[in-house]
Amino acid sequence: MSALVVLAAGRARRYGGVKPLAPIGPNGEAVIDLLAGDALRAGFSRIVLVVNPDTGGLIRDHVASSWPGDVDVAFGVQERPVGTVDAVLAASAAVDHGEPFGVANADDLYGADALEVLGRHLGSVATNCLVAFRLDRALVGDLPVTRGVCTVRGGELLSISERRQVRATPEGFRSGDGLEPSMLDASTLVSMNLWGFEPAMWDVLADAMRRATDASEEAEVLLPELVGALVGGAHGEALRHFAVLSTTSSCIGVTHPDDLELVRAEIAAQVASGERPADAFPGG
Repeated sequence: MSALVVLAAGRARRYGGVKPLAPIGPNGEAVIDLLAGDALRAGFSRIVLVVNPDTGGLIRDHVASSWPGDVDVAFGVQERPVGTVDAVLAASAAVDHGEPFGVANADDLYGADALEVLGRHLGSVATNCLVAFRLDRALVGDLPVTRGVCTVRGGELLSISERRQVRATPEGFRSGDGLEPSMLDASTLVSMNLWGFEPAMWDVLADAMRRATDASEEAEVLLPELVGALVGGAHGEALRHFAVLSTTSSCIGVTHPDDLELVRAEIAAQVASGERPADAFPGG
């Protein structure tokens, strides 16, 4: 089945460490351990980790020492921090271009249902898609974060609007970016960068980077912006349709250092309830 490209090249300035290696599991397992285990159980056949030159060695060493030897894992290196479009392209050589593939963040734990929904879609329909989460299932703690608010019609993505300074308050979910509406409904669908792409997207990704002659750390080329242009018709009809897949999962992310204990507690609760197996990897 398909490969899952895991974007682990971020610099994590707010967190102050290597977020993919944050120990969140009941036995100290890292985020990428639990994410990879969920992906394998969902039917993904290969994990491709995109790393940066600075922290890539730490991630490679962790995988070599902690992952079972039968996991099909490959690496790509994003040489410069110029955005998530370039990060996906860094995995190009490790992915079969004749098959659809998934893309996920390395610092988010999406949950078994979300990855199963994505895996089923890629294994059957195999068209571009986004797994969207309810806003109230996509926040950890009360510190502000950025979320991509989705406009959906007939099960298809119409647009993604980035909302900043989103947090839970006693009055509800509020965005502090000055845009309207400032209050967001709990059921608002948001993108957490969990995508499914058909093979034709490789050319689109490469073309986006060729056009971005000023791509830099300050002017990153980002997947949500590229997808927003696609669904707006920038590349014609062929690739403008992105199915929005719903999930019962909560997306648990590590954004701030204060999130770590909250995430650990949530994972422990999932294991205790039987929602999550105690072992990170199948057969553990």
